[in-house]
Amino acid sequence: MDAFDYVAVSKIEDAIDLLNQPDKHVCILAGGTDLIVQLREGGRSADLVVDIKKIPELKQCSFDLTNGLRIGAAVSCGELINTPAVKVLYPGLLDAARIIGGWQIQSRATLGGNLCNASPAADSVPALIVHGAQATIAGPQGQRSVPVEEVCLGPGRNSLQAGELLISLELPPPPPNSGGAYLRMIPRYEMDIAIAGCGAWLKLSDDQTTIEQARLALAAVGPTAFLPENAIDFLPGKPANEETFSEAARLVATGAKPISDLRGPAEYRLHLCEILSKRSLMRAFQQAAGQPNTAMLPT
Repeated sequence: MDAFDYVAVSKIEDAIDLLNQPDKHVCILAGGTDLIVQLREGGRSADLVVDIKKIPELKQCSFDLTNGLRIGAAVSCGELINTPAVKVLYPGLLDAARIIGGWQIQSRATLGGNLCNASPAADSVPALIVHGAQATIAGPQGQRSVPVEEVCLGPGRNSLQAGELLISLELPPPPPNSGGAYLRMIPRYEMDIAIAGCGAWLKLSDDQTTIEQARLALAAVGPTAFLPENAIDFLPGKPANEETFSEAARLVATGAKPISDLRGPAEYRLHLCEILSKRSLMRAFQQAAGQPNTAMLPT
C-alpha cells in the first residue's frame, strides 16, 4: 500500500473543500470495507483519505410517516439492520443489509459506500431501487437528488461529479399492501459475492388479489443493476398468483444479457434470473399480504 494522508472531518462543508483540491487524488472513507482493500491491493491510489464517519448528519438514520426513511451515507449496515422502521416497513432493504458480509463487516460497511463503489454485484443497490430510493449528493454547487438507479454507470464508476459527496439515501414511506424482498445466489453459504441477485417490490389492491404496482432490479447480470422493463410493465393489473410470477420471471430472463466470468457462465446466470425473480416476487407478495404497518413500530 502506498502512503497517503488521512483527515477525519466533522462537517460536510469541510469534506467537500478537501475533495475540491485540484492537485490531489482524494478518496472518501465511510466504512472502508472496499476502499482499504482496494488501496492495499493497488486497485486504487490516494493522496488523501477523508474520513466522514464523524459528520453527525451522515451517521443518522430516521423515519417519519411523511418523508419516509433517511439513511445517512455513513450509517453502517449493522445500525440499519437494528432500525425498527427498516425491520417493519422495508423488508427488501433488510434482506440485503443482512447479507453484506458477516457481522464484523456489517459493523463497518455502509449502504452509501456499497452504492458509490458501483460493483455490479452490490446487494444493496437492487433493494434500494425497488424501494424507490433517491440519493442526495452535495458538492460545490449545492445539493442535488437523483434516483439510485442513475448513480452507478458501470463497474467501479458512479455519476458523482468531481468534488461531490453522497450524503444520504431517502426512501419514500411504503403504501399499504406493499412489500419487498431481495434474494441472491452465491457460491458459498455466506460472505461471498453474488452470481446473481434480485430485488422485488409489489403494491397490491385492497383485497390483495391484484398487482397495482411492481418494481424489479437484478444484480450481477450486467454492468449496472438490471431493470427488466418488460416484466415490470407486465405485472400491473395481473392477479397476484404463482402463474403471474412465473410469467414475469420468464420475461426477466428473456431481457437479461449477462456475461460469463469466474463466478459463473452466462447460461447459468440466465437460469438464476428466472429462479430468483420468481422467488423474490413471491416473497414480496407474502410481505405485502402480511400488511406491515406503522402500528407495529415501537413507540
